Amino acid sequence: MSVELVFLGATGTVTGSKYLVRAGDSKVLVDCGLFQGLKALRLRNWAPPPVKPQDVHALVLTHAHLDHSGYLPRFIAQGFAGPVHASPGTRDLCAILLPDSGHLQEEAARYANKRGFSKHKPALPLYTEDDARESLKRCVGVHGIFSPDALDALRAAGAARIVTTNTIAHQTNAIDITANVARGVQSVNEEIRNAIRIR
Repeated sequence: MSVELVFLGATGTVTGSKYLVRAGDSKVLVDCGLFQGLKALRLRNWAPPPVKPQDVHALVLTHAHLDHSGYLPRFIAQGFAGPVHASPGTRDLCAILLPDSGHLQEEAARYANKRGFSKHKPALPLYTEDDARESLKRCVGVHGIFSPDALDALRAAGAARIVTTNTIAHQTNAIDITANVARGVQSVNEEIRNAIRIR
């Protein structure tokens, strides 16, 4: 079975991390990051996602930084129905960061409406604090790096060895999940090497 790695974000920029792993009919999204920074980048958050959310079977968050997790509430609102796999620490940090991000977006929309400087009438947030809290219910915080369901999803996508780097504890954790090495994925950019390696 051939394995395909598709870069949907964090290309040409360091924000909006999203990687789709496809193998046969299986589709796993690694990270679901928000584009941040310049307006041209932020506008990408409002564009239709490059993959239909309802076609993705599972999502794996490597860590909680908004450029890796901040698009999650929007992706779920657009139809993603699968589980979101993350370490307990990532899930706990997302429980702080995602609602705060939703709150800030609501405040920015209120301010734009009050001052009348948005071309949108009314200006709306990308997602709300409530949307973010609701999306957290989909997160499967697991002891260890991945739950058996996450490993099965990655295995179905053809992954052979997953190495994650915990950016807070500066630890590297490796889990062998199948003997079938995904040799088709040889060229991986620098950012994904810091988060997940498929060997």
